Amino acid sequence: MAGGREIKTKIKSVQNTRKVTRALEMVSASKIRKAQDRMKTSRPYARVMRQVIGHLAQASSDYQHPYMVERAEPKRVGYVVVSSDRGLAGGLNNNLFRRLLVEIRNWQSRGVEVDVVTIGQKATAFFRRIKVDMLATVTHLGDAPKLEQLVGVIKVMSAAYTDGRVDRVFLAYNDFVNTMTQRATFDQLLPLPPTDDQVAKHDWDYLYEPDAPTVLEHVLQRYIEVLVYQAVLENVASEHAARMVAMKAASDNASKLIGTLQLVYNKARQAAITQEISEIVGGAAAV
Repeated sequence: MAGGREIKTKIKSVQNTRKVTRALEMVSASKIRKAQDRMKTSRPYARVMRQVIGHLAQASSDYQHPYMVERAEPKRVGYVVVSSDRGLAGGLNNNLFRRLLVEIRNWQSRGVEVDVVTIGQKATAFFRRIKVDMLATVTHLGDAPKLEQLVGVIKVMSAAYTDGRVDRVFLAYNDFVNTMTQRATFDQLLPLPPTDDQVAKHDWDYLYEPDAPTVLEHVLQRYIEVLVYQAVLENVASEHAARMVAMKAASDNASKLIGTLQLVYNKARQAAITQEISEIVGGAAAV
């Protein structure tokens, strides 16, 4: 059995760790409300944009934007991967990367190459160790990311699709369901996926001013930016929720460990006292 001094050192160490985990838990609890407000504020706009683009994709127009054209038998696909910049968020990033690796291996088994652009330090560090081409990266977006920070990586991937270097583009991120649940999600960005809106199944067309190529180029580019920005906001809210839950569990486990170590310390102290009494009694008997 370890000595009393060694056990007391362990107890002090665990107590210091518990202070850190409790502080991180409280920080995330204070930040998650603002992150949720930003996410919920952006959701209606992103939802309406999906509906509008779904209508455009189903419209009977003579002009077909490259973003609307489905390419058979893709040779190369791209992923925009959204992750957090910091760790200590439980399995949030690992769950996303694990599912993404399955997707990548499925493509590679069919002879399809994979390109990625990463958003967040964790995704950047992870994909540097994986055999895929990383076209661009952006990190350190903070708790209140701005669209301007994302425009660069979005343009890299959209330009690769327009130039024919990739045939499909997907968005991978953690969707915020509630404080206890964050779901790894994969959405198809390009070409435009079919909409579930029943209205979009009608045979209709639009009048474009000044012309269809100019309008669609602007609207579809904004559509891609909105979806990526919404995914980043969802991921930030998921990060704070996952970190709060993980740090709460770590603090609870630390409290249990402190209680266990305290019992071990008491037993060691009682054994030391018993041994001292035995030595005193033995010495008195010898006299």
